[in-house]
Amino acid sequence: MEAMKLPKHAVEWNNLLLIYRFALSEVNTKLNILNEEFQFIHSHNPIEHIKSRVKSTDSIISKLERKGYAITLENAQKYIHDIAGIRIICSFTSDIYTIYELIKKQSDINIIEIKDYIKNPKPNGYQSLHLIVEIPVFLSDRTAPVKVEIQIRTIAMDFWASLEHKIFYKFNKIVPESITDQLKECADVISHLDYTMLDIKNKMAQYK
Repeated sequence: MEAMKLPKHAVEWNNLLLIYRFALSEVNTKLNILNEEFQFIHSHNPIEHIKSRVKSTDSIISKLERKGYAITLENAQKYIHDIAGIRIICSFTSDIYTIYELIKKQSDINIIEIKDYIKNPKPNGYQSLHLIVEIPVFLSDRTAPVKVEIQIRTIAMDFWASLEHKIFYKFNKIVPESITDQLKECADVISHLDYTMLDIKNKMAQYK
């Protein structure tokens, strides 16, 4: 297979990815502050842990090609909304919506798109809350608006999604029906588990 060709202006692409890394740093800082404040006020951390990443140039190019767009910096910024990605892992489904509300109240974060795969799971059973947000990154010569994808899910949802991702690539996207059926059953079990764990948490709160 022929190696993927890098864009001619590699320096410009590296500069673009640097700005997305700055955006991730800003969002991570905001989330950590909100989490610590919530712990101080409510004695509960809604966030268990955070994962973040910036797509590689090759990955961005591949996605532009799949979508049928010319390989340009402008198209990457306009059409690829998950160049910078943050995954927030919670203990309870209620934490997911708590974090969403906290993000929504941030005056410098503009929520562009919401996809709620918890209230409306994908046919394969996938669950998560997806947000596309735009945040200003303050550079020495300008302020750059940068899009960041935020995925918020429980530990159980993340475990399922991780397994599904491995299976998807193991079988080169053509997964045997018996396995997809089992995955869907697992998704249903996880949904019930999350509901039960939340119910236990709520009952515990009644005992002071």
